[in-house]
Amino acid sequence: MTTDPARGVYGISVAADPVGMGSQQLRWYETQGLLSPDRTEGGTGRYSEDDSVRLRRIDVLLDAGLNTAGISMVIDLQDEVDGLREELAKGNLDT
Repeated sequence: MTTDPARGVYGISVAADPVGMGSQQLRWYETQGLLSPDRTEGGTGRYSEDDSVRLRRIDVLLDAGLNTAGISMVIDLQDEVDGLREELAKGNLDT
């Protein structure tokens, strides 16, 4: 059985630890729109494998000197390119 990498299953401290960030950093990234974890009915954030990948991308971009606004722009562009590549691979793009 495979798990869905977009499904939020980890609490904030579990998600923050492997990427070497604190819980407050994750909350800050969320307020800045860089991260959108799933929420339980009670409002608790649940982080996914995809969120962990995103956190690593954020960390790399921070190390490169970008601020949160720059990181947001770069990640949006990277996501757009990834989507276009998927469509191209499926043959769904008009050329």
